[in-house]
Amino acid sequence: MPAKRQHDDHDPPAHAKKPRSSNAPRRGGFSVGPANLPDGTHRRKVQKIKQDLIHKAKIKKQYAKIRETELHHQKPQYTEHDEDGNREGENAPAPEPTLELHAERQAMLNAPSPEPEPEQKERRPRRKQQKPQTFNKEAALGQKRKEEAEARRAAREEADRQRQEKLAQRERMRKQMAKARTPGKDGKRRLGREAPVLLERVKRIVGDA
Repeated sequence: MPAKRQHDDHDPPAHAKKPRSSNAPRRGGFSVGPANLPDGTHRRKVQKIKQDLIHKAKIKKQYAKIRETELHHQKPQYTEHDEDGNREGENAPAPEPTLELHAERQAMLNAPSPEPEPEQKERRPRRKQQKPQTFNKEAALGQKRKEEAEARRAAREEADRQRQEKLAQRERMRKQMAKARTPGKDGKRRLGREAPVLLERVKRIVGDA
């Protein structure tokens, strides 16, 4: 009967991870910052941050492997639950980078917009000059209408005054004529009183004509 094969000390443990096949699909990478950055200082900084994150993730993964090996030699009776926990620690994905913009890029975005060209500066005063001209034209038209209305009102008041004056004068002449035509005690008309009234009436008629 053949002798049993001695277990080689250099054989890997049963729970060791199998090497990944070359045909196995690779996990997609991650991106840091906007993908459309032009070549320059900002793009190199973003690439450096990405390389640092990848390097830290590799160190963390290697540390987990070494720690698992030490725990295996020290405590071979550890439970299956601990083994699963260590495997989850190994398979944990690298921390995702933050989506916050770089301080310099944020400062560029917050910077004030450049001043307009000289042509734009010259156009603005022209537009402002047109507004006062329109306002002055409207103000002059309003003032003219106001003056015309004031003149019409004054003409109406003058016509009313003259009409009232004529009515008062006519009433006064009527009273004087009535008084002059009143006969005296002897029953005769007093022509001396009628003459001035008639003369005033003739002057007024001639003046109106």
